[in-house]
Amino acid sequence: MTYSPDTKASSMQQLLPAWEDTVHDAQTVFRSLLKALSEPGTIQRLRVNLQAPAPLHMATAAACLALMDYETTAWLADELDNDAVRTYLRFHCGLPLVHEKSSANFAVLGSSLQQLDLQAFAQGSITYPDKSATLLMQVDDLANGPEYQLTGPGINNKRSIYVSGLPADFVSKWQVNHSAFPQGVDVIFCSGDAVLGLPRTSKIKAVQSAELPCT
Repeated sequence: MTYSPDTKASSMQQLLPAWEDTVHDAQTVFRSLLKALSEPGTIQRLRVNLQAPAPLHMATAAACLALMDYETTAWLADELDNDAVRTYLRFHCGLPLVHEKSSANFAVLGSSLQQLDLQAFAQGSITYPDKSATLLMQVDDLANGPEYQLTGPGINNKRSIYVSGLPADFVSKWQVNHSAFPQGVDVIFCSGDAVLGLPRTSKIKAVQSAELPCT
């Protein structure tokens, strides 16, 4: 895309500020993200005051600011890829945005989850599993969706999550991702001011709601 002077000026006018307290806020969010991934399925509220460029949720923008920098690359799903978001991430994170999913360290996804292909993103390798991608999945709700049960490291027995907006085949796709361990992607669900982690070490299954008896 070619930017004219007017376009560049408009982009800067849309630019929202980042952290109020750069060091404290960034550390607070980073610790919450680590806790979300080390204790899969627990909802972590991000206790910072941050404006996010639409259509990013505050938690999504905060995760981007805490995780991304000039040494990382990011890919944006089409529905999140607008001038305001791109300008915000490029200015505050200093990172390049890429067009190929497989070359991104981070990916930010939204309503296109219905076409989700986990294996299209960087999977890492046996030698360098840390070269895999982390996916920030923006969803409508983390507490009022269908029930899923998680098991694995960081979980005592099992833990239920209630994420809304996941595709019907998410469980089967995740099983493929989990079975590739130590390769595979990690996911951080973002909604409003909250995040919930799903690392590749976790297993997931859908819980079918019991049908009411006929009367």
